[in-house]
Amino acid sequence: MKDKERVDVLLVRDGFFESRERAQRAVMAGMVYIGEQRVDKPGSKIDSHTQFLVKGNPIPYVGRGGLKLEKALRVFPVHVSGKLMIDIGASTGGFTDCALQNGAERVYALDVGYNQLAWKLRNDRRVIVMEKTNFRYCTPADFQEGVPEFATIDVSFISLKKILPPLKTILLPGGDVIALIKPQFEAGRDEVGKKGIVRDPQIHKSVLKKIILFAEETGFILKGLDYSPITGGDGNIEFLTWLKSSAKRSIKDPSLLVNDVVSRAHCRLDRK
Repeated sequence: MKDKERVDVLLVRDGFFESRERAQRAVMAGMVYIGEQRVDKPGSKIDSHTQFLVKGNPIPYVGRGGLKLEKALRVFPVHVSGKLMIDIGASTGGFTDCALQNGAERVYALDVGYNQLAWKLRNDRRVIVMEKTNFRYCTPADFQEGVPEFATIDVSFISLKKILPPLKTILLPGGDVIALIKPQFEAGRDEVGKKGIVRDPQIHKSVLKKIILFAEETGFILKGLDYSPITGGDGNIEFLTWLKSSAKRSIKDPSLLVNDVVSRAHCRLDRK
């Protein structure tokens, strides 16, 4: 017998919506389809491998990454309103779009790639486009529009250990950072499974503790930790961390917090 699961649960699992409540509203609004057939009951149990089509625009940002920053701004007592921000690993601009919609004054949209940023952001006067830019080699002199006071990080194929040291020299003292921790790029090669997936919660815990320790050694203090509301495009569970530069320590031992966050992440997002 094929595994079955509720429609609303599957929609959240697959990253279409941040919560079951939003998924339920979309179903009731007639936005969700399986092939050409409209789904009308969010509680119906169906094959867990079903492919959905969501019509309309359930994600209010240019990229699904915006949902990650949206959660961070909701669960952590931190805000971007009126701030000059740097989005490291901007890609299509999901984080940048979310920040602007939440009142960011201006955003440096920085990425090592080229021609990925959504057209509407590329033409937004509030966005300072920095393409073909490897942040590892950036210095304060590269930011001519002012010193960033808020930073977001969503990078791939590179460890945060390569990003945090230069950020420490660039970010305004006391500035906030929302960094996405991706275990597949932080764990050892022997800890990453098939197709680049890290499933072991113990590895997740180890990665989080190592990054938190490194951040503190670099001059950033852990202020908050949670899991990303959606998995990465490859299915990996990812984690949101809130760091602050040059601040007093607020969480003495992160072990209990790390264990709790990893446990909740696996209950919500693990597809095994």
